[in-house]
Amino acid sequence: MVENQVFYTRTMAKVYADQGNLKKAEKIYKYLLAHEPGQRDLIAALSEIEKQRLDSVPDDLMALFNQWIDLLLLHHNLQKLKKFRTHLKGGR
Repeated sequence: MVENQVFYTRTMAKVYADQGNLKKAEKIYKYLLAHEPGQRDLIAALSEIEKQRLDSVPDDLMALFNQWIDLLLLHHNLQKLKKFRTHLKGGR
């Protein structure tokens, strides 16, 4: 998908950031900084976005870890049920 960089503005970056779309906001701020290097307000905004993205990583990882644990427990219980079913059918 080709992106229209006409919409890469400070306002759009702020809108994305306010909506929680930090990855898109970061991309726009980096684009703007590449075309306007040294702009302190852009540097500060990008720094804040990167900080927010780093702060959100542990929550994402914790959610994935919890999901993984739940799946392991479900798998374990499924294996127990399969053994029990085999036992009821007269198997080993």
